[in-house]
Amino acid sequence: MNVILSIKPEFVEKIFSGEKQYEYRKVLFKQKVDTVYIYASRPISKIVGEFKIAEIICDTPANIWNQTKEYSGVTKSFFQQYYAGKDKGVALKIKECKQYKEAVDPTTVIANFKVPQSFIYV
Repeated sequence: MNVILSIKPEFVEKIFSGEKQYEYRKVLFKQKVDTVYIYASRPISKIVGEFKIAEIICDTPANIWNQTKEYSGVTKSFFQQYYAGKDKGVALKIKECKQYKEAVDPTTVIANFKVPQSFIYV
């Protein structure tokens, strides 16, 4: 199973540069995921690359921050705000990241494509 993750363009750039090696989520996938396709949200609105998941960390936000802060690509205040009021969080360790030479308009390859709030299975 594969997923398309909706990620803000500023974070997509940090993923491709290697500054951001973890993608944070509030909910874990229910199915095993092989490949994550990166959908850069507005104004890009295209699939711009992909990555594999080296590791999934499910823990408290505080423990996740302590394990991932060096390569988080975000500030501590942003991280804390993202997980405000949450007891659990998820960090996807990114590996084998690949940026496409040409971004893909998902509406041309996926029938009835709807922009995912978080992710969609494909």
